[in-house]
Amino acid sequence: MSLRPTLDFLLYDWLQAESLNQRERFADHSRETFDAVLDTCERIAREKYAPNNRIVDAQEPHFDGEKVILPQATHEAHKAFVESGMLSAAQDYEIGGMQLPYTLQAAANSFFAMASVSIGANMLTSGNANLLMVHGTTMQQDVFAKNEFSGRWAGTMCLSEPQAGSSLSDVATRAVPDGPDFQDDPLGPRYRLTGNKMWISAGDHELTENIVHIVLAKIPDENGKLVPGTRGISLFIVPKKLVDTEGRLTGQRNDVALAGLNHKLGWRGTTNTLLNFGEGKFPVDGKAGAVGYLVGAPGKGLHCMFHMMNEARIGVGTAATMLGMAGYYASLDYAKNRPQGRPAGPAGKDAARPQVRIIEHADVRRMLLAQKSYCEGALALELYCARLVDEQKTGEPQAADDARLLLEVLTPIAKSWPSEWCLEANSLAIQVHGGYGYTRDFPVEQYWRDNRLNMIHEGTHGIQAADLLGRKVLMEDGRGLQLLAARITGTVARAVAVPSLAAHAKALAEALQRVGSATRAAWSTGSPQEALANAVPYMQAFGHLVLAWIWLDVAERALQGDVSKARPATMGRVGAADYFFHYELPKIDAWLQVVERRDPTCAALPEEAF
Repeated sequence: MSLRPTLDFLLYDWLQAESLNQRERFADHSRETFDAVLDTCERIAREKYAPNNRIVDAQEPHFDGEKVILPQATHEAHKAFVESGMLSAAQDYEIGGMQLPYTLQAAANSFFAMASVSIGANMLTSGNANLLMVHGTTMQQDVFAKNEFSGRWAGTMCLSEPQAGSSLSDVATRAVPDGPDFQDDPLGPRYRLTGNKMWISAGDHELTENIVHIVLAKIPDENGKLVPGTRGISLFIVPKKLVDTEGRLTGQRNDVALAGLNHKLGWRGTTNTLLNFGEGKFPVDGKAGAVGYLVGAPGKGLHCMFHMMNEARIGVGTAATMLGMAGYYASLDYAKNRPQGRPAGPAGKDAARPQVRIIEHADVRRMLLAQKSYCEGALALELYCARLVDEQKTGEPQAADDARLLLEVLTPIAKSWPSEWCLEANSLAIQVHGGYGYTRDFPVEQYWRDNRLNMIHEGTHGIQAADLLGRKVLMEDGRGLQLLAARITGTVARAVAVPSLAAHAKALAEALQRVGSATRAAWSTGSPQEALANAVPYMQAFGHLVLAWIWLDVAERALQGDVSKARPATMGRVGAADYFFHYELPKIDAWLQVVERRDPTCAALPEEAF
């Protein structure tokens, strides 16, 4: 199956992406240029990525003592991606970009994620450069960000540490001023960093001539002590190889050393590293300490880093979505071609009759429809979030501010929901294949392994849930939640007039009220411990509410645009919406019951009882 018809419908019929051409920033573009970009990315993904997905899974990165070795296929795929210009597609013409809507860039990148997420891990380079375009100095943008957008250099984000994990308050990497002579360095105030970072995707490789690490570290106070908590965290550019103000390599290695490679369940084609900063293996100017340049103000590092983290979270959600989609397409193809068993009923008892294809069995159709509803719904959500980015950047002031806040509320869902439910889709894809599903004769076992990482990537489920219930639905006096409720209510008002969707509209309105009352109940005592004890069930219910809204909106648009109401694509979209409302949305009652009661079962059980 081809992803393209689904993308075309979501982009052009549902999100009206072509209307963005009426805005000054995108005025040079048309449906034809959008389609040309999609065609190019689909071709590169088909030719350079998909055929090598198994290769990069089997031939893991390894360190030969001097450098990290990746398969030749990875080099060729990366080169084709860079030459496509997609790293800077949404950037200004002045820095080599295409000024494409981010909506189109996100859609085009979905081809790479579906073909081989393990090869296509370029989102950190883009996110790194985007962070510098917002928070970096002009020199930092010119030297570092622009060389990343061109594909000449790669980028990482270095947050976690072995002793701290996701607890950024406990970051212990130190950054001390590199003497008074370097505080006015053109590349930014210069510091020496010492510390260890872990789980650094693409932290070392030979795909590019340099790697730009964005590193969280703390500047000691006048007594040499680190400031406790996140307030003391600053942000630094730490290149693998030192450069001058023209972006030329100086020939000097920075004091950043590969300490080891993590060997992972999935995403095996992407190096995942432990890095030591300032251990003295590559001394600069005769002394240990990795050279880093301060980004933004001291102590504001986490504020700057969230720009990259939020982009990466949506990127992870998209990766999870496309892995789910790949598994769905594989299992659908298998179900259409695999004969096994006979229909239920008297006719099925005649063993002389030929076997039927397994897609004719009701339970297999259930598993396929579940996958379709999860994956196509998640893709719609990710593209909707991308459309909000364009609105935030180019919309009228009020619309732009609304988009900003709505994106804040939806980001935990855009990351967490696909990473849970598209993983479930991959599990169902294995189930459809039966015993063959867990062999390496078919690709679905790899899709599951790759996708299992995404519930942990860029903030675990628990972190996303605490962010949603503890911050996002409360921020700015709950205005983000009110904006979301208004958009859901608008969809309900349109859908209730469509006879085949009226019952779904009523169910969605009731679910919205239920989530609102659960939010109030969770915080009714004002105790964060009580409210957040069941934050994950809250997020699961909230996510199902959002996806039910997405599906109702998509189905209403599909029926509105299809005069015959009988095209297979329209029937498929409406069928997926029916499945979601009949099988999935009712689950929120169980999740919200423990939220509303502030159920203490998990939090109160004594440790020894486990």
